Amino acid sequence: MKNRKITLNEHEIPEKWYNIIADMPNKPLPPLHPGTKEPIGPEALAPLFPGALIEQEVTSEKWVEIPDEVRDIYSLWRPTPLYRAYGLEKALDTPAKIYYKYEGTSPAGSHKPNTAVAQAYYNKQEGINRITTETGAGQWGSALSFACNLFDIECEVYMVRLSYDHKPYRKVMMNTWGAKVFPSPSEATEAGRKILAEDPDTTGSLGIAISEAVERAATNEDTKYALGSVLNHVKLHQTIIGQEAVQQMEKAGDLPDIVIAPFGGGSNFAGLAFPFLRFNLEEGKSIRCIASEPASCPKLTRGVFKYDFGDTVGMTPLLPMYTLGHNFIPAPIHAGGLRYHGAGVIVSQLLRDKLIEAVAHDNVEVFEAGVTFARAEGIIPAPEATHGIATAIHEANKCREEGVPRTILFNLCGHGNFDMKAYEDYFDGKIVKHELSEEEISKLITELDTPDV
Repeated sequence: MKNRKITLNEHEIPEKWYNIIADMPNKPLPPLHPGTKEPIGPEALAPLFPGALIEQEVTSEKWVEIPDEVRDIYSLWRPTPLYRAYGLEKALDTPAKIYYKYEGTSPAGSHKPNTAVAQAYYNKQEGINRITTETGAGQWGSALSFACNLFDIECEVYMVRLSYDHKPYRKVMMNTWGAKVFPSPSEATEAGRKILAEDPDTTGSLGIAISEAVERAATNEDTKYALGSVLNHVKLHQTIIGQEAVQQMEKAGDLPDIVIAPFGGGSNFAGLAFPFLRFNLEEGKSIRCIASEPASCPKLTRGVFKYDFGDTVGMTPLLPMYTLGHNFIPAPIHAGGLRYHGAGVIVSQLLRDKLIEAVAHDNVEVFEAGVTFARAEGIIPAPEATHGIATAIHEANKCREEGVPRTILFNLCGHGNFDMKAYEDYFDGKIVKHELSEEEISKLITELDTPDV
C-alpha cells in the first residue's frame, strides 16, 4: 500500500511561531500615519489591537512562543495531515512528486483558525469582550466566530455583501458560534451608510468591510479589531503550517523544490512558504516559493509597490505594499476570497527583492484545476485553494514536458463544502474568464494619491 498520508502526533505541534523578518535581508518599511503621512510607532495601533499583538506586529525576534492554552486548542485539529497526491500525479502523467498540506480539518474548514484562536486569546488576556472584523468569502469570519466563542468574546462580522448573499451557510456557521453578521456595506456604520448612499446596489469589497469593522473598534473603547491576513502578526501565527510541513517532509524523506500557496493578503502563502523560505535565507537553498493569485485581482503580478491604505475609506495606517489601489471593487464574478486590493508588507518586500515569485490564474482555469483535483484526490477544494492547485498543475505539467522529476508542495488551505454555489455556477457555464484590463488597472493606480516608496 502506498504511504499517502504523513502524520505527526499532538506532541509534535510546534512550540514557537517563526518570524521571517529576523532573516530578511531588507526589512519592511515603516507604516505611515493616515493623516500626517509620517512614520508611526506601535502606540498608534493601540486603539485597534491588544498590546501583545502589537508587540508581535513589530518584533524582530526570530521565534515567538506559542502560549500553552493556544497549543491546547490547536490540538483539536492540529497537526494537520500532509498527503502525497498519487491520484493527481497519475491524472497528470507527470514525473513530479506532488504533496499537499491539508488545512480543511479545522472546525471552520480552513487555515484561518490558526490566527483566530491566537488573536482571541490575546484579546481575552487583556480583558477585551468584543471583537469586530470583516470577511470576504466567509472563511475568516467563521474562524474568528469559532475562536471568540471559545473565549466568551462577542464577535461582530462585516461580510462582503456578494458573499453574504451567495454563501448563506457561512453566515449560519458564524451565527451558530454566536457572532452577529452584517452584509457590508451596512447601515450600522458611518462608512457603510456613506457608501450605500453613493451606490445602493454595490456588491461590496473587503476594503469597505474593513472600514466598517475598524470604525466600530476605533469608536468603542471596549472593542478591538481583528484582521485575518495582511498584517505581520497574522502571518506569524500561520507559520505553524509550514513548520509542521517541514517535519512531515523530513519523515517522507523529501524536500520540496517548489512551494505554492494561494494569495489574498498573504497569510495563506506565508503560513506554508516562510518556514521553507528560511532554508533559502539561512542555508542558501533554492526552493522556489510561488504565490498564486486571481487574475481578477492581480496586485502582485500587475499592481504597484506603493504606500496605500488597508481599507477603502482611509482609516488604517498607510502600508508599503503591492496594491491595485484602495478604491478597487472586485467584479461580482463569484463570491471567492483572495480579492483584496493589497498585499501584506512582508510578502511585498520579499517579492520586491525577488526572493519569492507570483503568478495569476483566471476564474475558469482555477475551477478546472479544482475539479481535476477533486476527481483525482477526493477532496473538493475551496475556491481559494484552487488557485494553488492551478499553479501546482502548471508546474507538474512543466516537469512532464521537461522530463524533470521535481518535488512540489502546495497548501490545500480549506475544503469547498460550503462553496457548492460556485461549483454549480462553474458547471452551468456561469463562471467566465475574467482579467482586469490595463485601462482598469491604470485608472485605479492613477487615483492612488498616496506616498511613493
